[in-house]
Amino acid sequence: MADADADVEEEPAKPAWPTINGWTADPDAFCAGLPGALSPLGDFDPAGFTKDLSVQEIKRYREAEVTHGRVSMLAVLGYLVGENFHPLFNGSITGPANTHLAQVQETAPFFFAFLVAAIAVSETTRASTGWVEPEEALAYNSQNEVKGAFGALLRDNYYPGDIGFDPLGLKPNDPAEFATMQTKELQNGRLAMIAAMGFIVQNKNDPAEFATMQTKELQNGRLAMIAAMGFIVQEQISGDTILGTLGSLF
Repeated sequence: MADADADVEEEPAKPAWPTINGWTADPDAFCAGLPGALSPLGDFDPAGFTKDLSVQEIKRYREAEVTHGRVSMLAVLGYLVGENFHPLFNGSITGPANTHLAQVQETAPFFFAFLVAAIAVSETTRASTGWVEPEEALAYNSQNEVKGAFGALLRDNYYPGDIGFDPLGLKPNDPAEFATMQTKELQNGRLAMIAAMGFIVQNKNDPAEFATMQTKELQNGRLAMIAAMGFIVQEQISGDTILGTLGSLF
């Protein structure tokens, strides 16, 4: 009897996930049990993007979705308001909204630099709040054969999109209410991403704006080619990786 019991292989215990905002990851549920599904579509994933993904990967996908949705909602508002109401910079920023940022860069370069710095600080804060340090993430993804993550790994106790920024106190304390609000945010963000894509394409119909954008694209591409060449040469000469070199500077 004891030998028979010994022959029976025990099933590996499933990892215990922390409960965050009322959500406990369920690897067997659609999208690991994260909110966001809404009738009549329900668990909508016809392309199978979430099929056979780990909880960590699903969290990373959701982080990308909710972040892009928030940016798109702001972008849609910016398109609708910016093309009709532009009191800043003495009203010099006009025309299709696709060109506004380039106009700001030319009209007020110091403000543009401040804007870039503010975005960098915001992204760094978001990364330090929810993301595992790059070296540790790279080691984890390598050991677990995670493909296409580019060194990205969210912390186990981090809820995708919840960076703690809630100055108006809108975040519900009740888990069910939070799930409902999260679903509404996702639905509006998804719609905004489609709308923003339409605005961008529609604005591209202006030949002059297209020429300006293409010139900037070429300039950025040339700079990127030089930077990439520098990375390759640096690694060949020093024998160290870019991340290793950057880490040694701090």
